[in-house]
Amino acid sequence: MAPSKDVGTLVAPAGYTAVPLKFSEERRTHHYLYVKEHKVREDLDPARPQDRTLFVINVPPYCTEKSLSQIFSRSCPVVSVELQEKPGPAEGDPKTESRYFDMKSPKGFKVAYVVFKKASGVRQFNSTKFHTPLVLSEKDDSIKTGICKWIAEYAASLTDTEHLQDEIDAFMKEYDEKVAEEEEKAAEEEGVPDEEGWVKVTRKGRRPGLARTEATNIRVLEREKRKRARKELLNFYAWQHRDTKREHLAELRKKFEEDKQKIALMRAQRKFRPY
Repeated sequence: MAPSKDVGTLVAPAGYTAVPLKFSEERRTHHYLYVKEHKVREDLDPARPQDRTLFVINVPPYCTEKSLSQIFSRSCPVVSVELQEKPGPAEGDPKTESRYFDMKSPKGFKVAYVVFKKASGVRQFNSTKFHTPLVLSEKDDSIKTGICKWIAEYAASLTDTEHLQDEIDAFMKEYDEKVAEEEEKAAEEEGVPDEEGWVKVTRKGRRPGLARTEATNIRVLEREKRKRARKELLNFYAWQHRDTKREHLAELRKKFEEDKQKIALMRAQRKFRPY
């Protein structure tokens, strides 16, 4: 990267190295990246070897993975650059990145993990003294801004149907293989006791039930209706009690009239008729 005007000394946070950075040669102001060697347990972050990885904070929004790779490749060839919203383990497998799905582009200031090809890249970078700011966007390889950036983002948003179909087919193939593998594993483990003697019972091991008929469905619905009716509060209010008594009296009067008609009919049938 091309050097610019000299910068003064800056006190960086403990353990970090301040790296001055300019967006372009025409800019008068510069920005600082804070870099240190990435050190965590190997099993927590296996994709980022400790002796070949740098951890970068205060990365501005306009900074891209490609531009960061060009800056840090001055010391040693860079294998990968990963931008994230906050520090943490690698977000997903880079081999399974999709152009159409799970597109997570961090907004605002970010953190970055830079992985060199050799361990000497970290040592060379730590020994470098930055007296002039590094230029991020040069004429040969400039970062798109403004309307050029919007046009590029719009062009990237257009969907290639053939490429999308290929990606969907590959995903479904991988998913079917995973499901078949899980079913095969479950079939092997079914009925086999574990170390403590317990046997895992799965839903597939149960006897298949018979399909319900329409009459069975009606009985089930009636049973559920009666359960709900028993749970309801009856005659809780005074007006409910009055309405219940009124309905009961009306049913008694109706039954009394029906009984009178039945008795009259029975008497009429008992009369003697010689002719």
